[in-house]
Amino acid sequence: MPGHHPEIHRTHRIGWLRAAVLGANDGIVSTASLIAGIAASHAPHGEIVLAGVAGLVAGAMSMAAGEYVSVSSQADTEKADLARERRELHDDEFHEKKELAAIYIQRGLEPALARQVAEQLMHHDALEAHARDELGISATVTARPVQAALTSAVTFAVGALLPLLVVLIAPAAYLLASVITASLLSLALLGLLAAHTGGSSRLKGACRVTFWGALAMGLTAVVGALFDTAA
Repeated sequence: MPGHHPEIHRTHRIGWLRAAVLGANDGIVSTASLIAGIAASHAPHGEIVLAGVAGLVAGAMSMAAGEYVSVSSQADTEKADLARERRELHDDEFHEKKELAAIYIQRGLEPALARQVAEQLMHHDALEAHARDELGISATVTARPVQAALTSAVTFAVGALLPLLVVLIAPAAYLLASVITASLLSLALLGLLAAHTGGSSRLKGACRVTFWGALAMGLTAVVGALFDTAA
């Protein structure tokens, strides 16, 4: 079509992008920090690997459970709001139509046009119109507990695998430095990727996750050094 151009919107990515970035970031930071702390205490290599594996499993399950409970609570709230709205539409449709028209007037429509729009939208799907424009619930932002839980668990495990792999292949003398360096580079890449996917500043995204990752690993390494098992 002449003059037609595709429009790219990113709001439909908000739910899974948030869970994926949070999961991968947490997987890298928490596992790398745990390994850094254990390595800084000069623990045997086997104990470092065991701690990393335990951190991966526990962290993935914790992320899944936390996301599921949190998003389920949001989903329950949405269902309750929709049920109440459905009852109100059944009991007093005229008032609900005025309420919807008032929302459109506040957004800039002329009163007559706002009433016409409210009437047509309610004729098409009254509950959907009120859910979207009164409650702010739509298909792009609705809560999906299982999706959020699985995404968080899988991405945490993927993120946690990186420092674990470094532990397995890095020379013992450079293990701590290798884990921290590889993890910080991965965090920077993750920040770049998340910012690109979400359409925000890549530099800001990379710096944000790298800074907090470096702080977490540094502090945990200091704690590990204070409990030097070789002393």
